[in-house]
Amino acid sequence: MPIPESDSARMVGLSNEEIHRYSRHLILPEVGIEGQRKLKAARVLLVGTGGLGSPAAMYLAAAGVGTLGLVDFDVVDVTNLQRQIIHGTKDIGRKKIVSAMESLRDLNPHTELIAHETALTSDNALEIIGQYDMVVDGTDNFPTRYLVNDACVLLGKPNVYGSIFRFEGQVTVLCTPEGPCYRCMYPEPPPPGLVPSCAEGGVLGILPGVVGCLQATEAVKLILGIGNPLVGRLLTYNALDMSFRTFKVRRDPDWAPGTAHPTIRSLIDYAQFCGVPHGSESPKPEETAIPEITPLELKAKLDGGEGIVLIDVREVHEHQICCLPPATLIPLGMLPQRLGEIDRTREIIVHCKSGMRSAKACGILREAGFQNVWNLKGGILAWSDQVDPSVPKY
Repeated sequence: MPIPESDSARMVGLSNEEIHRYSRHLILPEVGIEGQRKLKAARVLLVGTGGLGSPAAMYLAAAGVGTLGLVDFDVVDVTNLQRQIIHGTKDIGRKKIVSAMESLRDLNPHTELIAHETALTSDNALEIIGQYDMVVDGTDNFPTRYLVNDACVLLGKPNVYGSIFRFEGQVTVLCTPEGPCYRCMYPEPPPPGLVPSCAEGGVLGILPGVVGCLQATEAVKLILGIGNPLVGRLLTYNALDMSFRTFKVRRDPDWAPGTAHPTIRSLIDYAQFCGVPHGSESPKPEETAIPEITPLELKAKLDGGEGIVLIDVREVHEHQICCLPPATLIPLGMLPQRLGEIDRTREIIVHCKSGMRSAKACGILREAGFQNVWNLKGGILAWSDQVDPSVPKY
């Protein structure tokens, strides 16, 4: 399904320098001068400049896409650099959108870059996405995925979707006139907290490079009108098996505007739809009934020799990275089967990496009848910040 050629695509020209730069494209019969003109006239919006957006943006700029819009409001953290190749060590602490634009300008000064330094919301999504021919979705949370999808449906814009988790990735093309949308695959979001984020579950650093490049490939195919785009097909990639599989995605005939009872009529409150508190992907411990203890308060109890039970609910491989020596390791998934190992008569303090999994563990303990249960606020990351900097952060 090629993007309709606009008047600007028919009128745009290539300079001698551009002809030289894109010469390996021009000698491909499927691209040629006409195809390169289409690329130069194209306008693509990348939502996110992280793991997926980094390789996608770099290859789209290198390919000669004339206008790239970037949506991001985050800053570069050292933990991003394991996979977000558009940023470097010098960019730690800088705004991602600034760092990304700097890299892209160096890569191809012929590409016009438009910064949207904001969170994509129901209030601004239609206005922002409406400026572009298509969206490359590099988001990592369900509310924004549904928002991007619904905005693309309402505007009639293709959505090149990608997602990653640990060693696996997915790619497909959504929201074309003849194909399915994200809601055709996932009519309802998963319960909050069921799917761990990359920060909790981890991700192979190379994986988003593969998936982001596949997204860029699909975007270029749509612009050029060549090949067989992943419309109605979900491509999955398993890095451990080095295997690709393709699954058919059935189109729900009622999702689009103009049908008798369209699923998507307007943009909604997507945080509420996904059961997520505004401004967060997961419920915060303070928004639950679980009482919290700070790292400094825990240190005082340990220094005072109080007979507390400290439980670490992270995974074994995380415990090997760093640990609090007094803690007993009981991974969250094993906790219900190991309740008998915990002394109900003593004060129990539970910790994980950041405080999210330990809050769930506290809930499990309280439902099982444990009375004196506390969650370590901020987890072992906060312990490293506030008590013992020698404990490595990961």
